[in-house]
Amino acid sequence: MPGTSTRDRIIAAADDLFYRQGYEHTSFADIAEAVRISRGNFYHHFKSKDEILDAVIGLRLADTASMLREWESRGRRPEDRIGSFIDILIVNLADISRYGCPVGTLSAELTKLDHSARNGANRLFTLFRSWLRQQFAQMGRTENADELAMHVLARSQGVATLAAALDDEAFVKREVEQMHDWLRSCADEFPVRS
Repeated sequence: MPGTSTRDRIIAAADDLFYRQGYEHTSFADIAEAVRISRGNFYHHFKSKDEILDAVIGLRLADTASMLREWESRGRRPEDRIGSFIDILIVNLADISRYGCPVGTLSAELTKLDHSARNGANRLFTLFRSWLRQQFAQMGRTENADELAMHVLARSQGVATLAAALDDEAFVKREVEQMHDWLRSCADEFPVRS
């Protein structure tokens, strides 16, 4: 990562390790080793693991917002944009099958730990929920846009959890196709008029 600050490299390494190992099982030493810096240099940037966690959540929020903006610019119709959300299960299938959903696993772990940052991590779900609700509203489903957004979130989280538990790629692909079929039926019920 030429041109990237040490602080940014620490955050990126911590993000990866928190996803693959979990927050609780990742130590300062693990992160310092991944970045190849001394512990002293590490403490110059972050005084506690909680500070790093806050920075990781901030990075994930920024990356998610950027991804949503990209889907907005790429997708002509709301159903195309929601389809991009559904397809993330396939795009990230290898990691999801091995580690679960990065948003769901972090939120679940912090909730189990009764960690003060759990609400920050849950803001990622709120960001997705708000964005999906907006897409369903643009599709003409204003009365139940939030319910539909939560349905897509819940189903995708269920698929991600089972993908990690079962390691069954065919199952994930079937579920994604069924989600797309359901989305098409939602769009067909309320066609957007030009």
